[in-house]
Amino acid sequence: MLPLHAEPVLKREISKQASKAGGTSGEVAGGDRGTGSSLRLTFRQEKPQVADKYAQQIARQFATQKEPEEAGEQEPLLEEEEPPRMGSKPDVFESDDYINIVGICNLCQQQQGSAIVVGRSGYGKTYSLKQYARLPRVIYIECNESMSCRDLVRRIEKQLCLPKRYGTNDERLEEICEFFNVNRGYLMIVDEADKLINKYTIKKIELLRTIMDSAAVGMVLAGELSLEAHLAAYDERFANRMDFAYRLHGLGKAEVERYLEDWSVEERAMEVLTSRARNSKNGCFRLFDRTMNNIIRLMREREQTTITETIIN
Repeated sequence: MLPLHAEPVLKREISKQASKAGGTSGEVAGGDRGTGSSLRLTFRQEKPQVADKYAQQIARQFATQKEPEEAGEQEPLLEEEEPPRMGSKPDVFESDDYINIVGICNLCQQQQGSAIVVGRSGYGKTYSLKQYARLPRVIYIECNESMSCRDLVRRIEKQLCLPKRYGTNDERLEEICEFFNVNRGYLMIVDEADKLINKYTIKKIELLRTIMDSAAVGMVLAGELSLEAHLAAYDERFANRMDFAYRLHGLGKAEVERYLEDWSVEERAMEVLTSRARNSKNGCFRLFDRTMNNIIRLMREREQTTITETIIN
């Protein structure tokens, strides 16, 4: 335990040390500025190089922590030019044919109408119809030459999520028509419909006509150019019921250029691509799209960003 006079002795010692430094005990307790400045002067006199080094470090720290206003006064940095990049294919290319097909499907669904869409293979007919078939209350049926009437009925039932039936075609058709009359607003797209009709039989087309006459449903028949002629020749009654008709014309030159507007294309390469999309012999959207897929694969392998005739060939 400290003696009673320990505290006064400690104060006297502090006072003596403060006096040696150039101040009083009161100045030390209060943190007098004179004492601090004298200490700084002593440090700079004893170690001037170290003091200058610390001063430079502090100056650099303050320089990096400037206020936004001061930083904004500096000259703006020059923007670096972006390196050339490879273009990209559109997810869905809205050509004139695509827009017209979607518009006809929409009208038939809203007005419970019927339409016929014909065009050469590869023009984008099936792709456009499948895109529209992703909407609600739209069923898509792709036909083939080996289909029977029973197969066609079962395809329709499956698309409507109806339970599998084992009755006659007439009984099952009656249930399908009843479904459409209760659940209005449906559109039925029948693709490759030209394969359902020939000079030997029109039963499958007659089956579709029965649905269209008895049910509140829109219907779009699509197929090759021969579909229009076959309907007129073998089932004139069905052909006369069509509200709309559209024939695909393929990509135009302006549409090809719009498709490639995001790409860097040499002039000669543009002519070759336009020919593959538009020539009357075998040019079509499908050939053009396959060519672009091969071009993209080769450009990635060679790390090129410009479409050239060499890459196409």
